[in-house]
Amino acid sequence: MSSNAMPRLQLTGITKRYASVVANDAVSLKVMPGEIHALLGENGAGKSTLVKIIYGSVKPDEGDVKFNGTAVHIRNPQEARELGISMVFQHFSLFETLTVAENVWLGLDKKLRLGEVTQRINEKAAEYGLDIDPQRPIHTLSVGEMQRVEIIRALLSQPQLLILDEPTSVLTPQAVKKLFVVLKKLSAEGCSILYISHKLHEIRELCTACTVLRAGKVSGHCNPQEESNASLSRMMIGSEPPTLMRNEVHKGDIRLHVNQLTLERENQFGINLNNVSLQVRSGEVVGIAGVSGNGQKELMYALSGEDTRADAGSIRVFDQTSGYSVGKFTPTERRAMGLQFVPEERLGRGAVPNLSLAQNLLLTRSNAVGKFGWIRVNNLKKQAERIISDYKVKASGPNATAKSLSGGNLQKFIIGREIDASPQLLIVSQPTWGVDVGAAAQIRGAILALRDAGCAVLVVSEELDELFEICDRLHVMANGHMSPSIDRAKASVSLMGEWMSGLWSDQTPTAVEQTA
Repeated sequence: MSSNAMPRLQLTGITKRYASVVANDAVSLKVMPGEIHALLGENGAGKSTLVKIIYGSVKPDEGDVKFNGTAVHIRNPQEARELGISMVFQHFSLFETLTVAENVWLGLDKKLRLGEVTQRINEKAAEYGLDIDPQRPIHTLSVGEMQRVEIIRALLSQPQLLILDEPTSVLTPQAVKKLFVVLKKLSAEGCSILYISHKLHEIRELCTACTVLRAGKVSGHCNPQEESNASLSRMMIGSEPPTLMRNEVHKGDIRLHVNQLTLERENQFGINLNNVSLQVRSGEVVGIAGVSGNGQKELMYALSGEDTRADAGSIRVFDQTSGYSVGKFTPTERRAMGLQFVPEERLGRGAVPNLSLAQNLLLTRSNAVGKFGWIRVNNLKKQAERIISDYKVKASGPNATAKSLSGGNLQKFIIGREIDASPQLLIVSQPTWGVDVGAAAQIRGAILALRDAGCAVLVVSEELDELFEICDRLHVMANGHMSPSIDRAKASVSLMGEWMSGLWSDQTPTAVEQTA
């Protein structure tokens, strides 16, 4: 690339203020044609605000934007797309009642017919290994499948600048490799990519330039391929993330026993659960790996009580003999017994967007309502303040609305809310989706501390590295079936990859008995 080439994108002195915070403070950066440029920073550093300014979703208070050397004032996302800018948001912008094809169609040339769009989706999906059915309604998709839709929609617009906000947060390692092939191909064809990720190894592998934000200001520029994870972490958060301490496992009584759980899908696009069995004991973390859309969502609904169609005895909590059959219990009834739950969807399921953080505690706190139905407002605020402090949540206070937080900070609050309830059994889906390296280490450390205190923890994650780091035993879900249990020490990425394709045997020699 010529040193005097014209930048594809150039930002100069971008500043954006909100009532209680300066999200971007005189930020400048430039992205060259064909460059894969990382935007790095901890949760709340100002990354999302900056890319929303580029995409026309937010207007800056000060500063200039140039695209291909021309000063532009991008008033809305439609103007951004007309310029050749596409974006994949971390929180998806999809209409749940429409199909995949209809959602993609909304962002494309209206001269195209829906049938042509459907054909193009199939072609892109096959070319890039992003398996998706164009006819499926969005509300039937898992988070990982929704992400595929957003990526395909962006690619179909043939962008000059593609902005990706945490694009691999819920993709399997195999899917990430395929995506990187796609992005490198786009880069070679001249497309510029602005890449936001908290996965430092990804940035070092993929990107050739990096701008680091800290507290809304640029704290550094570098070539990440010449840096280490430790040096990038220091640039981003001022220190290296703490090392996780793993203590010896002291397994106790059975806290969750799922016995041949079989459920028919609720719609034609769901996955049937077929004789799913697993156990989780006190003092251990059990992980479930698998490609998104293989029954994890259906299993989580059955375990949390959102789906109460299961046979009562197929889900038991707190010891197989003296415990309770909870297959027909509601979420409230299960929470009253000591089961806490973190869903994969933060906004809408994990938190009500327009309610304050204190008010969101009402979702999981039965003791927040006193006699005669009065809400203990001061108690809720104190609890929210404690969680904000303990989990270093960047928020203006307990009255901040859930939707005002960055994705990672909201995740920290939801995790903290569930752990603060002192659960006997914690079920977590995608615990560190979209959070920075420091926050991820903090969340994983909190899960291990909970396990060491005698809690039973079940973790569903599409990040194998995460599962290997915090779990004592592992399962894999594939097409609604559950693999045998395997000790973490005996598991490998290659074996887990095979199991994700359903290639396991119940007599696998490395598998361990669930009752061990």
